[in-house]
Amino acid sequence: MPSSSDAPRSPVPPPAAAAVAAAALSDSPPTIPMDDADDQPSSKKPRKIVNPSSSNITDDDDRIQRAALMIIKNPILTVPQAMSCCEFTEFECKDRAIQQRVRRFHTKLDKGIVNADTFNDITKEFQDTISFAKKACDFLTKSTDPFLAVKTCSEQLLENGFVKLSKREPFAGKLVPACFFGPYFPSNVLGCSYFYTINNSTIVAFTVGAKFKPGNGFKIVGGHTDSPHLKVKPMSKRSGSGCVQLGVECYGGGLWHTWFDRDLGISGRVLVRTTDADTQKEKIEQQFVHINRPVARVSTLCIHLQTAEERGSFKTNKEEHLSPILGTQTLLEASAGKQLNHPGGDEGDGWKKGQEPALMRLIASELDIDIKQIANFELGLFDCQPACLGGIKNEFLYSARLDNLATVFVALETIVEYSKSEDVATDDMISLVAFFDHEEIGSSSTHGAGSPVMAEAVSRITAALSGNPHSRDPDINASAVRRSFIFSCDQAHAVHPNYPSKHEKNHGPKMNGGVVLKTNQNQRYATNCVTGFLARELANKGTKVPLQEFVVRSDCPCGTTIGPILSATTGIRTVDVGMPQLSMHSCREVMGIADLTHGMNLFKSFFKFFNEVDDSLEG
Repeated sequence: MPSSSDAPRSPVPPPAAAAVAAAALSDSPPTIPMDDADDQPSSKKPRKIVNPSSSNITDDDDRIQRAALMIIKNPILTVPQAMSCCEFTEFECKDRAIQQRVRRFHTKLDKGIVNADTFNDITKEFQDTISFAKKACDFLTKSTDPFLAVKTCSEQLLENGFVKLSKREPFAGKLVPACFFGPYFPSNVLGCSYFYTINNSTIVAFTVGAKFKPGNGFKIVGGHTDSPHLKVKPMSKRSGSGCVQLGVECYGGGLWHTWFDRDLGISGRVLVRTTDADTQKEKIEQQFVHINRPVARVSTLCIHLQTAEERGSFKTNKEEHLSPILGTQTLLEASAGKQLNHPGGDEGDGWKKGQEPALMRLIASELDIDIKQIANFELGLFDCQPACLGGIKNEFLYSARLDNLATVFVALETIVEYSKSEDVATDDMISLVAFFDHEEIGSSSTHGAGSPVMAEAVSRITAALSGNPHSRDPDINASAVRRSFIFSCDQAHAVHPNYPSKHEKNHGPKMNGGVVLKTNQNQRYATNCVTGFLARELANKGTKVPLQEFVVRSDCPCGTTIGPILSATTGIRTVDVGMPQLSMHSCREVMGIADLTHGMNLFKSFFKFFNEVDDSLEG
C-alpha cells in the first residue's frame, strides 16, 4: 500500500468485468490510493525501464496480475507483501517500477477495463474463501462445547474414511500403513487414517505415510476444544424473586460482562441409565444434548437502579450476578403441577434433589428419555446466535468460540484433505492433529495438554507399526520424538484500532493479514530461533502464506498456550502460531476469513514439505 500521505480515492463501482468478483463479496473491491499520474490507465506503451530486475516484467506477467488480485481479496496487504506471496524475489518486491505495475493493473481490474475472463482465477479464489468461511460457520455453530466439538470432528472423520480406534484397546494389528493400498484405497478396506477420543472432549487423528518406518517422526498440529463459558453447577437449583434460575460457575477467564443480555442455550454431556438388551443389566450411556434455542438469559440491571459510580464502572460479581433466568415460578408451577419438586428417581438421591426440576424435564424431553434415567450431567451455556460472515465486504467471521475452534476447524480440514492426497504415497512420517480439552484452565487433567496423551500417542503409534508391537523400544521412540515437530496453534491478538497502544509498535498483527508467529523470551510461547525459522520456511513453500510477528509489550503480561506444555512433556520441537482476532474470550469474537485459508495453507505446507525443510538444518 502507498504511504499515508497519498490521498485515498473513493471506490468506483465496477462495470461488467469487475462485477464478477464484486458479486462474490456483495460489493465492489476497494481501490488502492495512487498518484494522479497513474489515476487513469494509459493506452500508451509502457515506458522503457532500465532497472534490470523489472526490464523483463510486463503487465501481462502472471505474477503482476496475481499480486493485484490478491490485494483486492486482502485489502490490508501492502503491494510488497502481495508481491512476496506471488513468487517475486525479495529484490523485485522492492522495485518501485514493478510495484507501480501492480497498482496499475489493480486500477484496470477495479474499473472493469480488463476482460472478465481475467477474473476467473480471482473469482474462484473469492468463492473458495467465502465457501471455506461458511463451512467454518457451520462447524462453529454445531460445536457449542468440547463434547459437541469432538462429536462434530468424529462425524467428519468417519465420513472421510478415518477408522475409529478404542483408546482402551492396543493399537497393534489395527494400523495399516498407506503403502498397502496407496492413497486411494478401496472403500471397503481399512485405510491408513485413524482417530480416537479421550473423555469425549479430546481427540487425536492421524494419517500414516506410505514410507513410514518406526523411529520416523510425527508432524503434529495441536489446538484445544474448550472456550470460556458458564457451566452449570452440580447442584443447579437456584431461584429467587419469583424467577427460576440456574446456579452457574465461570469456566476460564471470560469477559463475563459480554454474557449479559444474550440469548443462551444449553449443551453438554448427560449420563443416562439404560438396560442392556442382551443381558438385561443396567448400563450407563453417555449422550449429548444440544438445546439450541434461547432458554436462559442473564439480564443487566437497568440504569435507573444503579448509582452514578455503578454506571461509570460495570463490575460483575461472578457469584451473584451471572445466574441466568429460565422462567417464572408461577408459570412453571402451573405447567408442572405437583411434579415441580419431584423430578423423579430415588427419593434419597441428594444429587437429584439439588437439580432444578425445569432443567431436568428439559433434558429428558430433548433426549426423549424419562427423568429417572438421568444419572448425572456436565452442561454449559452458549450464545444461540449462529456464526456468520460480516463486515462491509463479508471479510470477517463473527462467532463464539473462535478461540480455539477456528484452529480445530482448519486443522481438521487439512488432515482430511491431506489423507486423500497423493503426497501420502511418498510420506515417511505420521501426520497428526490433536485437540485438547482444559487449555483455558491450565491443561492439567487426564486429557489436557499437560497429560500423557501426546507422548502416549507417539509411543503407541510407533510401537503398533513396528515389527514387535509388544515392545516399546525406548531408542526408537526417542528417535521419533527428535524427528518430530509441533505447530501449537491458538488464536492470536490482532491490533485493535481503538487501542493500538496495547501492542508493541513493531509487532502488531492485523486481521486478514496472515498467520501470526508468536514469540516470548520467558517461554510463554514455545517458539525459538530454530522453530521460528522452520515455520517461516514452510510458509514460503507451496501456496505462500503471509506471516506476521507478535511479541507482547514488555510492560504487559503475556498469556500462554499448549505449546510450552507439549514441548516440555514430550521433548518435541514446537512453534507457536495463531490466526489473529479481536474480542478474545468475549461471548462473541471476530476474525478475518482470509486467515482461515492462510492457516490451512500453512498446515498443508507443513504436512507436505516439513522433511525437505528440516533436512536443510544442521545438528
